[in-house]
Amino acid sequence: MKLRKPRTFRKGRIEIIPMIDVMFFLLATFMLSSLSLQNLDSLQVNLPQGEAEKLQAKTPVTLTLTSDSQIFINRIPVTLDTLAETLEPLLQDSEQKLIVSADNDAPQGIVVQAMLRARSAGVQHFMIAVKHK
Repeated sequence: MKLRKPRTFRKGRIEIIPMIDVMFFLLATFMLSSLSLQNLDSLQVNLPQGEAEKLQAKTPVTLTLTSDSQIFINRIPVTLDTLAETLEPLLQDSEQKLIVSADNDAPQGIVVQAMLRARSAGVQHFMIAVKHK
């Protein structure tokens, strides 16, 4: 009678390659979803093209100017006369930045007048929204 050798007990192995694939998938998913969460509270306008750094404001306040000279603050329609009093409660501190989202065809005079009224409301820093090339 032939005796069998006792089986050698092998330790289980953890394959790391599928785990790396899953982690890269999750990383890409979270990166893409966080990019889509960055939302300006403005209307859709035809922005001018240009180079600009990414938005760094925590709670942005958006001043939107359309091609037909309509003015909006965070989608709230305002006029030049009521712009300052509508904007003041939205400013949290003196370092609050205002994002100016002006249509490419908006008259330059109305854009400048709106920015001057915003400055009188206490805005010190302006960020200009542009469409990347």
